[in-house]
Amino acid sequence: MTEGIPCLWMRGGTSKGAYFLARDLPGDPGARDAFLMRIMGSPDPRQIDGIGGGDPLTSKVAVLSPPSRADADVDYLFLQVFVDEARVSDAQGCGNILAGVGPAAIERGLVAAQDGETPVRIHMVNTGEVALARVATPGGRVSYEGTASIDGVPGTHAAVPLMFSGLAGSMTGGAMLPTGRAVDRIGGVDCTLIDMGMPIVVMAAEDLGITGTEERAALDADAGLKARLEAIRLEAGPMMGLGDVAEKSVPKMTLVSRAMAGGAISTRSFIPHRCHASIGVFAAVSVAAACGLEDGPAAALAVLPGDGVFRVEHPTGAAEVVVERDARGAITGAGTVRTARKLMDGLVFPAP
Repeated sequence: MTEGIPCLWMRGGTSKGAYFLARDLPGDPGARDAFLMRIMGSPDPRQIDGIGGGDPLTSKVAVLSPPSRADADVDYLFLQVFVDEARVSDAQGCGNILAGVGPAAIERGLVAAQDGETPVRIHMVNTGEVALARVATPGGRVSYEGTASIDGVPGTHAAVPLMFSGLAGSMTGGAMLPTGRAVDRIGGVDCTLIDMGMPIVVMAAEDLGITGTEERAALDADAGLKARLEAIRLEAGPMMGLGDVAEKSVPKMTLVSRAMAGGAISTRSFIPHRCHASIGVFAAVSVAAACGLEDGPAAALAVLPGDGVFRVEHPTGAAEVVVERDARGAITGAGTVRTARKLMDGLVFPAP
């Protein structure tokens, strides 16, 4: 593979990643992960000898393959390549990189394009759910041009609506609340342990001694805060059925506060040790779900939207999440609108 392998370098939502066909990568997971670290330039804080951008948001991989189930058009495996550690994780999905999967599957011939719009049913291998993406394909070709905008990304692009179902307990045994409680007290802090597509721990920022309005850099520099969050995370992991999470990237830690710009709630999300520049799609869905739990820390701070569209504020704007409920109020589905753009298509060469 020193000759290089085909790679699509794409922005998906507020992340960037390398999109590969599974057949072009080593079949053995260990060999595959080692290969991807060489491509990204990990472990190195700058990833100077690879295509990674020195940030978890730009050191991501999507592996695409033909569908392994009848209700999907493509299989999507997400891999997080750690920046300064020799580690690759498949312990979670990524809803931002998901936004580029439909376009990439069409670009690579896994899904045939229709004229106008092409629905793509994506089997998210990490968690087992199927997401429906709608990709703009005028004239039977993927178009990235459009009028949709998302906070954290400059300019406008073609909208990629995403709808999800069956998210409850995606990684924690099938229940939205793995412990069966809206509130668990860990390390003296009221926490909601919730999984609606992404296992997260929701806490009120003020309970951690901050306002929740701090800039990302300030939070990353707060060693005391990060140590306290990690202690809570290590205790929450087994409670959520995730086992020992010391070497895992889940659960994510999410601090909530009152919205500052007309949204439902404001967040600062750690993934899990660095503050996210925005918030992950599935984390935003989980936060929106937590807002409806009467006894939880999020509900005490949230302004519930009348139209079911939650604007989950984050350091660079807000993520819009649509929540669908049945007559009893149980969440039956959730969706969001992302955008994606093809940045480069060619061969990528791993470090020797």
